[in-house]
Amino acid sequence: MPYTMRPAEFAYHRPTTVEEAIGLLASDEEVRALAGGHSLLPMMKLRLATPTALVDLSRIPGLDGIERDGDVLRVGALATHASVAASDVAREACPVLAETAAGIGDRQVRNRGTIGGSVAHADPGADYPTVLRALEATIVVQGPNGGREVAAGDCFVGIFTTALTTGELVTEVHMPVTKPGMGGAYAKHEHPASGYSVAGVAAVLTVEGGSVARARVIIGGAMPTPMRATAAEKALVGSAAATEAIAAAAEHVAEALDSPTGDTYASAEYRVHLATVLTKRALAAAADRAG
Repeated sequence: MPYTMRPAEFAYHRPTTVEEAIGLLASDEEVRALAGGHSLLPMMKLRLATPTALVDLSRIPGLDGIERDGDVLRVGALATHASVAASDVAREACPVLAETAAGIGDRQVRNRGTIGGSVAHADPGADYPTVLRALEATIVVQGPNGGREVAAGDCFVGIFTTALTTGELVTEVHMPVTKPGMGGAYAKHEHPASGYSVAGVAAVLTVEGGSVARARVIIGGAMPTPMRATAAEKALVGSAAATEAIAAAAEHVAEALDSPTGDTYASAEYRVHLATVLTKRALAAAADRAG
């Protein structure tokens, strides 16, 4: 096939309700939902994706809200990265989410890209999946058989692959509110052209009585899906999260990366090195915020 920057032919729909969108998505496995379009449309132009139809979600009301509901932060699937970053509610309830959103791509991407689109696209270099897994977030989806909730740790199953089934649509993302004694941080090394994460680390710590009572360390960008560094977590729990303890915990990161990704920009070995360095930075920032 000759090189082209034109997508293959496709039908285009603009539903006004979630139910209408689900009906269209369920009609064919090759129908794709369109939110911000910053990931899907370039793939279509290169014909790496050839959907038979696009279901534009932009006219469906009520999918872009950001609100606190008790101890849960609820973010609508169509909330843009820019709106999450600018939200006083998000900054207060879950600071690491707002900070992550502020560092995604460039201004154009942040103004159009959405949290639901990022989750559903499941790019290994995306920032949200790593942070959402560290936060133990829940992905709320609706489909032909009703609604269900999927833990972020179960949602991302492969490169550009999630646990969503045909016809299901991400409608919200829920995450626990950051409480006193908790601290979260995300550190990444980004590709200079795309802003995607070559390697990124999200850390969430709970400190009680001056010691780490609970730790979550998630590595993104280095594997097809975000990986939990359980050995690093165990090494840190019970410590005072001082520099020496953090460095020792970070040395266990490689144990979570048994088949790291290597490409023309970064070798597998370099990604492991980056993950180790970034773990130290993320843990130090998270410990400082946990107080």
